[in-house]
Amino acid sequence: MTCIIVDDEPLAREGLQSLIEEISDLEIVGKFSSVFLASDFLARNKVDLIFLDIQMPKVTGLEFAAQIPKQTLIVFTTAYDQYALKSYDLNAFDYLLKPIGIERLAKTIGRAKAYKKLLLAKTSKNISDENEYLLIKADRRQYKINFKDIQFIEGLKDYVIVYSGSQKLITAMNLKNIQSKISSSSFCRVSKSYIVNIDHVKSFDTRTIYIEQFEIPIGEIYRMDFLERYSLRFGGNGKPNAD
Repeated sequence: MTCIIVDDEPLAREGLQSLIEEISDLEIVGKFSSVFLASDFLARNKVDLIFLDIQMPKVTGLEFAAQIPKQTLIVFTTAYDQYALKSYDLNAFDYLLKPIGIERLAKTIGRAKAYKKLLLAKTSKNISDENEYLLIKADRRQYKINFKDIQFIEGLKDYVIVYSGSQKLITAMNLKNIQSKISSSSFCRVSKSYIVNIDHVKSFDTRTIYIEQFEIPIGEIYRMDFLERYSLRFGGNGKPNAD
């Protein structure tokens, strides 16, 4: 995690830096004597955590906090406890009273790391979820179809038919648009009218792909791409059966 220290007192900045370096692996990417310098830095850099003094000249830490991006955690540092309630109104992550004790600081940093880890896990899960299924509208309803269940997709002008086991859904979308929504490496365009899920291909020859009872034609300009993709996915030589 990266952090910056914002405090108008040089000794406070140096003291906090020493404590942080002693008890953690936080990367201190900046130390600033005013919110103006810190603001300029944040405009050009992303920071995970800010140790922010409250009582500073011209603009206070409380006023500055309202401008800090929400994804950046704020830990207020001050010698005055009357600001505690106001700091939590600003969604501060923590509030440290000076002189800052090493055990209290270690606890705050540990909590910040744990919180950041949870956020990263949540973000990764959301991305993963987006990459695992397709949402389409058919018959006035929204359908969620897992990528792994899609056998192939057939394009018919401004409509596509999504084949998924016993399910066949028709939706108003062209093949190019639906292809852009499919991020899985198992899908391959095999003609102007078809996208297939390579994992469902049972067999193929030079002109046809066989998925269950369906026979899907392979377009001339798509043939080599399909053979290479199939070979890479399953480690074979990618050569079709002879006619």
